[in-house]
Amino acid sequence: MQNLDGTVIATALPTMARAFRADPVHMNVALTAYLFAVAMFVPASGWMADRFGTRQVFRIAIGVFTVGSVLCGVAQSLPFLVVARVVQGMGGAAMLPVGRLILLRAVPKARLVNAMAWVTMPALVGPVIGPPLGGFLVQYADWRWIFGINIPIGVLGIVAASLFVPDKRDETGPLDVIGLVLSGLTLAAFLAVLELAGRGLVPGLWVAGIFLLGVALGGLYWRHTRGQTRPLLDLSLMRRPTFAVSVLAGSLFRVGVGATPFLLPMMMQLGFGRSALQSGMITFAAAAGAVISKPGTSFVLRWLGFRRVLVGNAVLCAAGLAIYGTFRASWPLWAMYAVLLVTGYLRSLQFTAYNSIAYADVTPARMSAATTLYSALQQISLTVGIPISAGVLHLARGGHAIPQVGDFASAFLVVAAMSALAAPASMLLPRGAGAEMSGRG
Repeated sequence: MQNLDGTVIATALPTMARAFRADPVHMNVALTAYLFAVAMFVPASGWMADRFGTRQVFRIAIGVFTVGSVLCGVAQSLPFLVVARVVQGMGGAAMLPVGRLILLRAVPKARLVNAMAWVTMPALVGPVIGPPLGGFLVQYADWRWIFGINIPIGVLGIVAASLFVPDKRDETGPLDVIGLVLSGLTLAAFLAVLELAGRGLVPGLWVAGIFLLGVALGGLYWRHTRGQTRPLLDLSLMRRPTFAVSVLAGSLFRVGVGATPFLLPMMMQLGFGRSALQSGMITFAAAAGAVISKPGTSFVLRWLGFRRVLVGNAVLCAAGLAIYGTFRASWPLWAMYAVLLVTGYLRSLQFTAYNSIAYADVTPARMSAATTLYSALQQISLTVGIPISAGVLHLARGGHAIPQVGDFASAFLVVAAMSALAAPASMLLPRGAGAEMSGRG
């Protein structure tokens, strides 16, 4: 449901911009508002799961997300839509980490790669059907229906969680409200800097002030958590090399991945003049490639090992993003399909590897803290790519009212360069890391 929603709304953004009489480039706030909310509220997800039980929290998260979808569907203005997306984000903040925690507690590490690969298969159905479905609804019905499709899925999700999700609880103390406020405001401040920088929406001194505020709040949070045995975001986990490298390299890699759902549909519609349906029928190929990759992921990791896969594949994925920038309306469809299919396959392999190796050296007692911290940083890195690419588009288009094809090429090159940095970062991974998971040990 989360992935379906994200890909459907990305396809519909140009149409929604016309409905709200807004700048299409500024519509990225509809994506970042959701990710902002997830980043702010995800630190409390681990504590909530331990305190109230995984099943109960998972059900409530699905319910909140579904209510937020209803509000998005009735939005009459961009500000109302942003508020509704924040409500969705509050639900999404618990769905991802709690769902991952359920898996990590149930599966032994020797089988974790297989589990990570297969458990994401249903989630990948969203990106496969999302773009063409969103394009169809936008072209032949109304863009508001793209949020209505979450309602039956949400109801089924609550029923399925009630039947199948174990209700495991753990001992925990009272909620660290001060830590939640400080961590949330710190993350929000840094994301706001990325959203505002280079856009000309506020004076540069304001952006600098928000950045310094974020640094100060981050320092206060670090000081607040010193000596605590169970902080909301346990930064001591970064002392584990496998976890730290997965966070660092994975964050750089996700910058490009997070920008793609924003850039690609908009380039197809604004740059190439294709309809929403035509755009969706092209961009879904990347998700189809991701689905294809899952059955072979464990074999590739067992054959090459985590370190070789993460280093070499990061270069290939960055090159794929750069190729996106060379797409033109004159390209034959089969060529675009081929590039998207291959890059989707490679990105999915990289995701599974990062999401698995992060927990290679995490003990069961620290699993809840690890999933919370990893999910928070994962959402931030996915968020970063959208304002960066939107900022590059804003600067590249100059006086153009609508971005041109070359402007999108510049944005793809920037995020590709940032994603390429994941390769040297992955080289910090110890040789033989994750041998138990991959089966090489």
